[in-house]
Amino acid sequence: MKTSILLFVTLLFTAFSSPVAVPPDDEPWQRVEVIRTDKGVPHIRAKDLYAAGYALAWLQSEDYGSQTGMRLLAASGRWASVAGYERMDSDFAIRRLRAKAEPKYGSLSKDVRDVYEGFAAGVNRFIKLHPGEFPEGMPSDFTGFDVLSTELAQPSAQKIRNFLNQRSGRGEEDPTTMEDEGEVPDDGSNAWALAPSRTKSGKAILLRNPHLRWSAGYYEAHMTVPGVLDFYGDFRIGGPFGVIGGFNRYLGFSTTNNSQDLDEIYALDADPAKPDHYLFDGASVPLIRELVTVPFRNGNALSTETREFWSTPLGPVIKRAEGKIYVLKYAGEGDVRGGEQFLRMMRARSLDEWKDAMKMRARTTSNFTYADRDGNIYYLWNAALPRLPHPPVDELTAVPAKGIKDVWTEYVPFESLPQVLNPPGGYVRNENSSHHYTNVRTPIATENAFPNFEEPRLSLRSQLGLQLVGGDEKFSLEDIWKLKHNYRALLADRVKPDLIAAVRAAKLEGDVAAAIELIEKWDNTTSPESRGSVLFQEWWRHYSGLREGRGQALPDAERYARPWSTEDPLNTPRGLADTKRAAESFAWAVEEVKKRYGSFDVAWGEVHRVRRGSVDVPIGGCGNDLGCFRIMTFERAADGKMAAIGGDCWVLAVEFGDVPRAYSVLAYGQSNRPDSPYHADQAAMFAAGEAKRVAFTEADVDKQAIKRYRPGEKAVR
Repeated sequence: MKTSILLFVTLLFTAFSSPVAVPPDDEPWQRVEVIRTDKGVPHIRAKDLYAAGYALAWLQSEDYGSQTGMRLLAASGRWASVAGYERMDSDFAIRRLRAKAEPKYGSLSKDVRDVYEGFAAGVNRFIKLHPGEFPEGMPSDFTGFDVLSTELAQPSAQKIRNFLNQRSGRGEEDPTTMEDEGEVPDDGSNAWALAPSRTKSGKAILLRNPHLRWSAGYYEAHMTVPGVLDFYGDFRIGGPFGVIGGFNRYLGFSTTNNSQDLDEIYALDADPAKPDHYLFDGASVPLIRELVTVPFRNGNALSTETREFWSTPLGPVIKRAEGKIYVLKYAGEGDVRGGEQFLRMMRARSLDEWKDAMKMRARTTSNFTYADRDGNIYYLWNAALPRLPHPPVDELTAVPAKGIKDVWTEYVPFESLPQVLNPPGGYVRNENSSHHYTNVRTPIATENAFPNFEEPRLSLRSQLGLQLVGGDEKFSLEDIWKLKHNYRALLADRVKPDLIAAVRAAKLEGDVAAAIELIEKWDNTTSPESRGSVLFQEWWRHYSGLREGRGQALPDAERYARPWSTEDPLNTPRGLADTKRAAESFAWAVEEVKKRYGSFDVAWGEVHRVRRGSVDVPIGGCGNDLGCFRIMTFERAADGKMAAIGGDCWVLAVEFGDVPRAYSVLAYGQSNRPDSPYHADQAAMFAAGEAKRVAFTEADVDKQAIKRYRPGEKAVR
């Protein structure tokens, strides 16, 4: 068995069954009602949190079929028992991960365990009533701990692969390439919070806009338990407490991805006198040997395989070589409190309560953007960031550790994390760039910060976000919705003048001369109607080196005359570093676009489409490479068009008054079932930048109601 194959399997810790709390005498479906409103949005009215969790699981299964149950199957470490040997590595990894967490499950509050165990009960009942939707051998005895296991923190697999490859002489693995026939999705999100001073209503406004592949499955829902919970937001298919966002009557929050190093690889000295021992703090310490057994489907029967793993109190062993034992220590290992933290955030009624929940540090990553009805806006660069006793190192370097003083043992204090409350200018925002420029009027200084804080960076998308809301203009909720769907490609503002000059200086004729006139007239947007955007994008990718077999674009210094700089963060990068290559790439792009689409003068929306069910409509928006705010990613379809596969997923804009007022749209609809009326009913409105009015109050929900039922009372079909 190859160590490299087991590299990530060696990450983590063995599973045990966890007790299931005994629910009340009546069935959970008897204690909950679901009301579907416009576009099939489910509003859960439950008598208790167990029934609320149960209903959420049933609804996800009702709308997504087997996907929810299969997520729990993987998280329970039993995937191979259904799918066969090819899923063994995953099961070994999750079983080792679970072993560290399982003893802590009982320490969680009854409230959060009720949600988990109710969710498990909902999945189990759906499987029992719809066995034909699942593969042979699918269990229906999932527990609350299985649900929690979908949320457990994991270390960076890429970091471990790169480290091991470097040690074996293979170097770093190439990152996923941007292929000619498609695009890599832009993972991340946009988030804004505007203070009352910046809104026409005098009330705070929050924008939530996560970006992922559409297959990730954001699920819009409203969960209500009288006197306990009243939260409207997005949930990830497969659990109740993924990286969620939304609002209650008092406040709301959104997340964006941030970049931080939460994992450290330490090099321990192997004890030459004792096998399977290492030297630490002057003592010879034995490695911890783990034997993990996993069942797998073998034809019509089950077989088992047992593997040997090694770990230390610091973390799992990932490699042994040349007298060294390399171990991984990562933030959040074995922490089971992520759901506890999110439930507290969902129930909070004030900024202080919400921050108290955040101080749990159980969610190890993400930027958080916050707004409330008291008019507060807040940004937090959230991280369970190790407080390093040594200088930071790159991911290919192992830190020598002779004793406990050489390894991190605590996190950077919460109060020291980059954050800003109610800054001048009345806004905070983040689009996956670093924290430094959350509000440019009050930059978050890091001169005396911890050395492993994120380095300053500001993408074109973030710069466009600052241009949209970083001034003094006052906005309505409707204005914010419109701004969110801005089609501008900021890259064009920065490099188009140099491109035009380079092509004309090259004295190119014919179609190339006509094409550069098109670029000159182009409005620098990727709106569905824009002409020139398809050609510009094709040119930029060729100029950037993405069609030369490279895994990444050329370095910025080889693309831009002025790369991005902290000295001028809002106006760089700009200009072209190589005007000769720019002209040559443009001539190539003209011929390429003609070959693909019959003309270089083609509208963006003729090429870029939203296709779902019977819907096939043009869509505006582009990726980070062009500096768009409305992020869209595509892959090439059989007919040569570019079909949307990700980017914008769920869009929510909410204004906090005495009663929240909100709009939303779920790009791919509430259901993943092609025969559902909610499969494609939001696709066209999403493409057009339209919204549905959120029903939040009991009266509004009842007014919009199109279907009422008790989930799981009977089979869906």
